[in-house]
Amino acid sequence: MGISIWQLLIILAIVLVLFGAKRLRNLGTDLGTAVKGFKTSMKEEENKPDDAADPEQIEEGAEARVIDGEVSSRENEKA
Repeated sequence: MGISIWQLLIILAIVLVLFGAKRLRNLGTDLGTAVKGFKTSMKEEENKPDDAADPEQIEEGAEARVIDGEVSSRENEKA
């Protein structure tokens, strides 16, 4: 039990009446731009050198930026 071509055409006609052709065209353009941007960022991630995400470098950098502090609760602030 699938959807026939006639049912799809009826649904498309209802959507066109509700939203209008211009609004659907803008939606399609925005969706296409988003997909293109996603693909571009995925390609950039694949081409990124492996040494940029070296875990040892990240850990060493994190140790250099440790901040000491004291945590107080809100109850202490009210008192």
